[in-house]
Amino acid sequence: MQTPPSGLRIGDEVRRALDAGAPVLALESTILSHGLPSPRNLEVGLASEALVREEGVVPATIGVIDGVAVVGLSPAEIERLCSTERVVKVSVRDLPIARAQHLDGGTTVAATAWLAHRAGIRVMSTGGLGGVHRGASETFDESADLGTLATTPITLVSAGVKSILDIGATLERLETLNIPVVGYRTNRYPGFYIADSGFSLDYRIESPADAAALAHARDELGLASAVLVANPVDAAKQFDPEFHDRVLAEALAAASDAGVTGHDTTPFLLDYVQRATGGRSLEVNLEVYRGNVALGAEIARAVAG
Repeated sequence: MQTPPSGLRIGDEVRRALDAGAPVLALESTILSHGLPSPRNLEVGLASEALVREEGVVPATIGVIDGVAVVGLSPAEIERLCSTERVVKVSVRDLPIARAQHLDGGTTVAATAWLAHRAGIRVMSTGGLGGVHRGASETFDESADLGTLATTPITLVSAGVKSILDIGATLERLETLNIPVVGYRTNRYPGFYIADSGFSLDYRIESPADAAALAHARDELGLASAVLVANPVDAAKQFDPEFHDRVLAEALAAASDAGVTGHDTTPFLLDYVQRATGGRSLEVNLEVYRGNVALGAEIARAVAG
């Protein structure tokens, strides 16, 4: 494997695995730095890596430490991102700024996927994707995840996008960007907290081997986009769909009444949902993430095999 450029460091364990052709799974770090409270974030970060190892796969949690993008954070570096006050959220556009200013940062789906691909990692797991925000026809508010995934050939496991986003518009953008989306044992697109967002998918796969075959076919054709595997939360552990819809409607109304717009909307809505559900949204969030990490590890094994 070629020596990575300055500004990108690959952890020793991850480098050995990549050199040996062993399976590696990339994991994002914004769920730890910005998505979960302390000390729960550190517990989840370390437990997720342990889960990946139990599947016979090497975990590569990705983040930025003192301006250096790290593919395969050490436990101490994960703890640093979970406990340091000044940790910024880093997407692809922010990487040079973080580099120049020696910042610590949790990497978004976009930055994690881009760095993972540069390092030679072929599979990644996350909780939910970023997407098109409600009202984007006026605000043009759309996650950078979508554009980056259109040009980053990685297999990404997620539970769809959070239901606070415009799911229909997000699926339309994914189609426009030529990003294939397949349901894992389902023809319904998941809505993160719920197994069925109300939108259908044209294609489904039944196994990690199917996901690996899809990734290999993409590569054989020379296409540059990610393959998105939509893995729904266990229906027995999802929010009750009617309860979910009611809380979401209340959250959207509260945001409108408070005059919340733009980039402040998502954190406002997520906080409202968490408070309105007595913290249960956080537990569903973690259930979603664990399921995606486990499936991602199985797919990483199939891709490497």
